[in-house]
Amino acid sequence: MTQNPPNLRPDLAPKPVFDTAARPGQPRVGMVSLGCPKALVDSERILTRLRAEGYAISPDYAGADAVIVNTCGFLDSAKAESLEAIGEALSANGRVIVTGCLGAEPDYITGVHPSVLAVTGPQQYEQVLNAVHAAVPPAPDPFVDLLPATGVKLTPRHYSYLKIS
Repeated sequence: MTQNPPNLRPDLAPKPVFDTAARPGQPRVGMVSLGCPKALVDSERILTRLRAEGYAISPDYAGADAVIVNTCGFLDSAKAESLEAIGEALSANGRVIVTGCLGAEPDYITGVHPSVLAVTGPQQYEQVLNAVHAAVPPAPDPFVDLLPATGVKLTPRHYSYLKIS
């Protein structure tokens, strides 16, 4: 019986690493992605665009200048989880942008959390980026802010989601 080499085995594959060392003056954005694989693809697209524009990705609330919460609004339990995540981000950071399926109901979100900076619906990448630009202006450095052709991935390297809708 043959075995996969260690670099192809998912349990031994290196974990994706975010470069947490931001250069001086580089804005940092955090993200919480909830819900289905479609939401995960949306989060990857948003983070890829933000990295290309010079933003650093923060692994925690405290190090972020703003936090994006990509919500799910499919079930009542998912809505409750999304509202809880928004509240947690607001209490830890205070500068929160909400997007995703629950974002299609902005009055519902702002009724519970009136201090969110912006609410956008699903697949509204440009509106999310505009909200981030308004909250934390970009500071790109074209000589440093380079991305691999694959962009930012939130999944392990041995699989990926394809969004068909």
